[in-house]
Amino acid sequence: MAASCCPSRHGCLLLLLALLVVAASGAGTAARGAGSSSHVQLNVESLFPAAGPSCPTPQEQNHGAATGTRMPVVHQHGPCSLLADAHGKTPSHVDILAADQRRVEYIHRRVSETTGRGRPVKRPAPSVVQLQPGAAPSAPSSLSSSAASANLPASSGRALGTGNYVVPIGLGTPAARFTVVFDTGSDTTWVQCQPCVASCYRQKEPLFTPARSSTYANISCASSYCSDLYTSGCDTGNCLYAVQYGDGSYTVGFYAQDTLTLAYDAVKEFKFGCGEKNRGLFGRTAGLMGLGRGKTSLPVQAYDKYGGVFEYCLPATPSGTGFLGFGPGAAPAAANARLTPMLTDNGPTFYFVGVTGLKVGGHLLSIPESVFSNAGALVDSGTVITRLPPSAYEPLRSAFAKGMEVLGYKKAPAFSTLDTCYDLTGVKGSVALPAVSLVFQGGACLDVDASGILYVADVSQACLAFAANEDDTDVAIVGNTQQKTYGVLYDIGKKVVGFAPGAC
Repeated sequence: MAASCCPSRHGCLLLLLALLVVAASGAGTAARGAGSSSHVQLNVESLFPAAGPSCPTPQEQNHGAATGTRMPVVHQHGPCSLLADAHGKTPSHVDILAADQRRVEYIHRRVSETTGRGRPVKRPAPSVVQLQPGAAPSAPSSLSSSAASANLPASSGRALGTGNYVVPIGLGTPAARFTVVFDTGSDTTWVQCQPCVASCYRQKEPLFTPARSSTYANISCASSYCSDLYTSGCDTGNCLYAVQYGDGSYTVGFYAQDTLTLAYDAVKEFKFGCGEKNRGLFGRTAGLMGLGRGKTSLPVQAYDKYGGVFEYCLPATPSGTGFLGFGPGAAPAAANARLTPMLTDNGPTFYFVGVTGLKVGGHLLSIPESVFSNAGALVDSGTVITRLPPSAYEPLRSAFAKGMEVLGYKKAPAFSTLDTCYDLTGVKGSVALPAVSLVFQGGACLDVDASGILYVADVSQACLAFAANEDDTDVAIVGNTQQKTYGVLYDIGKKVVGFAPGAC
């Protein structure tokens, strides 16, 4: 079977030699030891951080215009987030997983529509988002008061959900600071803007005010940049954008340009959505940073500056800090990354990859590679739980359950979309879990960190953080829970995705 974690034949020989040495020197080593390939160690206390944890000081780094820049990443609902509020309502695990399922359903629908792969997925009833335009923010004079409402057919987007990660950015001159979700499954970046026409959702920071920026400008309807949008419209010569997400959330406004600040680096004339009518489940963020492969995305717009390279690392716990970096110099784990081809011919926006196998407890499961190739797969920063074809998930669940049974864990009822759960009540210190690995084309392996194997709703319900798709033809999605602590590298120019362990 082609599935392998060896980077090369030479590497495989070295690995085999090392294993022989280990076997000769101590066959009695416990299988559940920290260095074992069959088990990983999980600190149970880390799943339930104490109130008021000490957050590491976020570090922004400038590596120079030729090499890149880097920003801190935190979970938007974690204690290290600037959005955290003692009076704010943190979404429940039920809410998080429900929003995650809506996002998955959108991805499946979008992939089916744009590639013809997978089963046809029923679209929600079409809707129209209506923008009552106010004054164009940077125009020397107001828009005509008699201008008709701009009706834009809303493109059905993805549900942002509530289990996302955020980064700080600057926008305008002088730069105003904002906290936004970053999303590899979206292309267009947007923030809420003044004036709000009809409604804006409540965000933590003040809204962006274009009139205060000396470098803000609206995009003309005649500009090719306007036609780059998935959905666009026009009002008195100014380009309008609209996106409606799978859960009914939406953002509508002017498509504009301004200076985007990433740490200490500036991206001039960056095109983004200046949202004047926004509603939905966006948390208290100021908006969204689109990191997809489309023309309006940040990596594509800033390709000449950063070479189409970016990398992020998601922390192991909500109280930790990771990073998001742009450019080769801001991707320190790239040299150690396990690379797999980026399958750009599989469709737009998303980062498609080829999964070839799964391992549990160090053993490759007996799953035909056609199960994965028929469905296809993509890596996504916004999906929480990894989704697999049912014919791949069933062997994974069975092998994991057997491993947990051998280790003596008590089973617990299913939770939401998660059906393989355990009761950790009374468990203290470090515990062993069966190791889980995803194998990709080219032999790259993502050996899931201990923090990414279980989704812990409660001490009495710690569940395997994988779920089955509805059908074997639905695209598989590598979610952010399984990406924790890895430097996940995207290189659009070289068409590769990489996974570097222990990056944060």
